[in-house]
Amino acid sequence: MRLILASASPRRRELLAQAGILFEATSADVIEDVLADEPAERYVKRLAREKAELAWERRCSEDSESVPLYVLGADTTVALDGEILGKPVDLADAERMLRLLSGRTHQVHTGIALVGRGFVVDKVETTYVAFRDIWEEELTAYLASGDPMDKAGAYGIQGYAARWIPQIKGDYFNVVGLPIAATIRLLAEAGVFPSHRLCR
Repeated sequence: MRLILASASPRRRELLAQAGILFEATSADVIEDVLADEPAERYVKRLAREKAELAWERRCSEDSESVPLYVLGADTTVALDGEILGKPVDLADAERMLRLLSGRTHQVHTGIALVGRGFVVDKVETTYVAFRDIWEEELTAYLASGDPMDKAGAYGIQGYAARWIPQIKGDYFNVVGLPIAATIRLLAEAGVFPSHRLCR
């Protein structure tokens, strides 16, 4: 059995490896535009599935091995008042997002999808993240660091922005980029890993 993670994110790769899962990794670039009236949960589920399907089709066309192949895709976004806050397009967009998040609670949604021959299973994990008010000098320093630019919602919970987050409700790793517990459940429910072999 081979498991492929369809993601270029180093954070997702690190999390899956830390969970003791053996996998290979590949990138799967899909168009990430939001469809008209598409809710955040549906958006991340769709992108996770598209990434997994793209990587699965590409790998199957390249490989002639008879070993069962499975591909895991994931996508994470931030949502506030129904607005999807993806990766900022520039510093002004990052500043806009962070000012929106300041002093409020938002949702982080991650879609995960597992593709194999003849089946696709997927789900969405949601975590609620509370921000305290962001001080102006903190905002200026964070924007200058360049760190917000490759992250949904313009922040990463595991870095500088941790100072703004007094409370979360849900899976911390979901905010990092991959809900490990939900991913393991999805793999087990799909029969990819026997349950007695998950904790090793």
